[in-house]
Amino acid sequence: MRRFFVITIALAAPLLLLAACGEQEIEMTQTRDAASAAETEEYRDLTHEEERVIVDKGTEMPFTGEYVDHFESGTYHCKRCDAPLYRSTDKFKTSCGWPSFDDEIEGAVRRERDADGIRTEILCANCGAHLGHVFEGERLTDTNIRHCVNSISLVFRSDSEANAEAENTKKAYFAGGCFWGVEHLFEQKEGVISASSGYMGGSVEDPSYRQVVSGGTGHLETVEVEYDPEKVSYEDLAKYFFEIHDPTQEGGQGPDIGPQYISAVFYSTEDEKKTAERLIGILKDKGYDVVTDVRPAGEFWEAEGYHQDYYEQKGTQPYCHAYTKRF
Repeated sequence: MRRFFVITIALAAPLLLLAACGEQEIEMTQTRDAASAAETEEYRDLTHEEERVIVDKGTEMPFTGEYVDHFESGTYHCKRCDAPLYRSTDKFKTSCGWPSFDDEIEGAVRRERDADGIRTEILCANCGAHLGHVFEGERLTDTNIRHCVNSISLVFRSDSEANAEAENTKKAYFAGGCFWGVEHLFEQKEGVISASSGYMGGSVEDPSYRQVVSGGTGHLETVEVEYDPEKVSYEDLAKYFFEIHDPTQEGGQGPDIGPQYISAVFYSTEDEKKTAERLIGILKDKGYDVVTDVRPAGEFWEAEGYHQDYYEQKGTQPYCHAYTKRF
């Protein structure tokens, strides 16, 4: 710090200006990178009218949308990226002419000041699709909030449809350090339907992130991977797991050190256990000193909403997870 005190004011001012410009350029670069990444995502093809509302932030005519008076049990998803946004239990009847919800799925909806400078726009947190606007203080429900959403921005999935899909999917559990990176990379794997960050392996029920990072719960930061077994096998997922983190690092992963960050495969069947052990054997034969634990799966506790799709929300990339071919 002492060296800064001897710099003259004449020199300090330009240096501070350069620093500020540098920070602004970095921020602009990060914004461009995030926008570029969003453009490369695979989204549903939109019709001209859908694009007018979802991309160009238009509004459909009142009382014309298919979900205005729709109250079937299920979940409303983003028309553009299919991310779940609203539950049918939070939908209520109004005379405004558009579907109304008094709550959203945690972390699913982003708020921004509208271009008119008065209203608050709501967007899909995953892809930025325009949904509509949110209003407060109308006293229409106990939450005193109304999400006024364009039907054309939504697609509905009934509970019966979701249950039928669930019967044809399986789940696998992996712990490989900070769950942000593991989740992010698994979501890019073909055949994976979804990946969720959470906790497994400890003795505390429904733990909080603060409890887990304290190291006293016995839980590991774990990712639940839901997948289609007709498109990807458990063995392929397990191989991928060993290739997106360092299975030879003890006590953590990258700079994240602690018992909650160790490497582990949680198996739900004997076949999964044998597969994990066989893959570890193959890696050891290749010269890798694998320290990954193989443990029976317990109850999976989903982490707080702000941990889900963390890197997608931040528009950045994992800092200690990357793909390295090992098989």
